[in-house]
Amino acid sequence: MRDHSHQYERVRASYNSRILPMLPSRARWLGCALLLIGQLCFASDWHSPAAQLAGKISAATGPGVIALEINNRSSISAADVEQIRGFFISELATGGVRVWQPDQAAAVAKVTLSENLNSYIWIAEVQQGTGEPKIAMISMDRPPSSLSAQNAPLLTLHATQLISQSQPILDLAVLEGNPRRAVVLSDSAVSVFDFKDGHWLQTQSLPIAHATSFPRDIRGRLVLRKDHLFDAYLPGVICHSSEAGSLSLNCSRSDDPWPLAIAEFGVSGFFAPARNFFTGVLTPGIGKQRSAPAFYSASAIPKDKYVLWIFGGVDGQVHLLDGINQQTSSRLRWGSDIAGIRAACRPDWLVLATAQGDEEDSIQAFEIPDREPVAASQKLPIHGRVTALWTQQNGEAATAVYRNADTGNYEALQLTLACGQ
Repeated sequence: MRDHSHQYERVRASYNSRILPMLPSRARWLGCALLLIGQLCFASDWHSPAAQLAGKISAATGPGVIALEINNRSSISAADVEQIRGFFISELATGGVRVWQPDQAAAVAKVTLSENLNSYIWIAEVQQGTGEPKIAMISMDRPPSSLSAQNAPLLTLHATQLISQSQPILDLAVLEGNPRRAVVLSDSAVSVFDFKDGHWLQTQSLPIAHATSFPRDIRGRLVLRKDHLFDAYLPGVICHSSEAGSLSLNCSRSDDPWPLAIAEFGVSGFFAPARNFFTGVLTPGIGKQRSAPAFYSASAIPKDKYVLWIFGGVDGQVHLLDGINQQTSSRLRWGSDIAGIRAACRPDWLVLATAQGDEEDSIQAFEIPDREPVAASQKLPIHGRVTALWTQQNGEAATAVYRNADTGNYEALQLTLACGQ
């Protein structure tokens, strides 16, 4: 699935837009009433499922006093969660169960509101004394995806040409300043470029020392640091720049995990040193989840109460982890490279995803309103095959690298999202 035509065969991938046709609001609600009788209508009627799960909790605890905790791991709004809490309290009271403070309760019911691509899943874990917790669960069909993202104007995905060279570019970090500077990671060196008179000029090259051979399909990651300029991650090797004085590079053998996103997300993954993908082992993990299916790339999407992680799997599928649930979408046909990015006019992070054409790739931005991607930008054609896609340190840009179909050179682009253009 890797986007490397010169290295080994990859799975052909393309993305089919899932933007739904939009109906006038009154017609939409009427259609909901007619077609979804007995089900949730646009996620507004939570009374029936709350009553079902409250009945199971009451059966597990018997009459008495309990503490109620609700953890929202779904796209349900905070206002709806409060409504659901009220329904739980009311329905539990009907069964002789009173909700009160934990220090005066005989049992604790922890309710998790979660979801997958097709259903809402509510799980109650009931703990009484020192015995084994009792588990109760209900599920219901999810309504059609939120239309808010589809109503929003498309963003414009811009590409700014950075560095072009014959040697593979594994990653690139841009340092804003005077002069503007770029640090470029290849399989043999870290090079420093200054932007002068409208051109990028190489000013320094720091060789990468390594005792063992790198895999043919080599990948690498540059991470800017506060106490020194950068760290460079390569298969089985880590390199640290000098902390002071003239710039130098210290490389050593290492199995340290690679950061998967910018520092604020704090999750790293272990890279298979003889291959070109991550093993799936995560540190410190995502909530209670310490591993994902083996993957090529990952993106983090912060939500109100948790962070949704999206993985481009080695199996050709897209996997979603939220700290409790793991979901798989076999319908998405993204390429192996994805990366998170922010836009000034959107509250949530977006995902940049590659797709493969017959001869050229493309990159497009997607919003994830209800765990189902919605196209948020035009497709940006790439004149060649994408070989790397990484989020830059501030999250407001990404670095894309492709091999030019005409020249064979590796071209590094800075990708940004513009609003209202």
